[in-house]
Amino acid sequence: MSEATVHAPANSSRRTWLITSCAMGGVGAAAVAVPFVSTFQPSERAKAAGAAVEVDVSGILPGEKIVVEWRGKPVWIMRRTPEQLAALEKIGGELADPESARNAVPTPEYAKNHHRSIKPELLVAVGICTHLGCSPGDRLTPGPQPSLPDDWQGGFLCACHGSTFDLAGRVFKNKPAPDNLEVPPHYYISDTKLLVGEDKQA
Repeated sequence: MSEATVHAPANSSRRTWLITSCAMGGVGAAAVAVPFVSTFQPSERAKAAGAAVEVDVSGILPGEKIVVEWRGKPVWIMRRTPEQLAALEKIGGELADPESARNAVPTPEYAKNHHRSIKPELLVAVGICTHLGCSPGDRLTPGPQPSLPDDWQGGFLCACHGSTFDLAGRVFKNKPAPDNLEVPPHYYISDTKLLVGEDKQA
């Protein structure tokens, strides 16, 4: 039997062992590299901590409301009709803070008006009741309804404890909620694009 014949199986076994070892080493290196590389990606916590949200508002029809998420909060964006804007003028005496003067939930200067917004027709507000953090429901249709006054002009009702808000997010008097809905920092990048989470000067 020749020497080559004797060593052929050993060389073959060694080659197989080397290939297997290299493959396993590659898998191990990849397993170590994936978590390491993933540390360069923003975590969900970082995203929730305050990344601004860009919203295309061009498709929101009059009377329609959409909801986006910012910092884990629901942000309402509603295009109010001319009739809804006119209704805001009728109820100032029924509101707890019609001029958004209270500081517990500060209102940006550009939203300290009766419609609480940059563009009169577009409401941008955090949809969380200032009482205990529930999310008010839409009661946009004017007129008498259960749990609402007969002269209801449209707005939002927090069914948990009965707080009511007008279509600018202003709270009515003698309700559990102490303050108006929060207006988040925001500005318009263009006529159709809104950035929620940053002021223009930021």
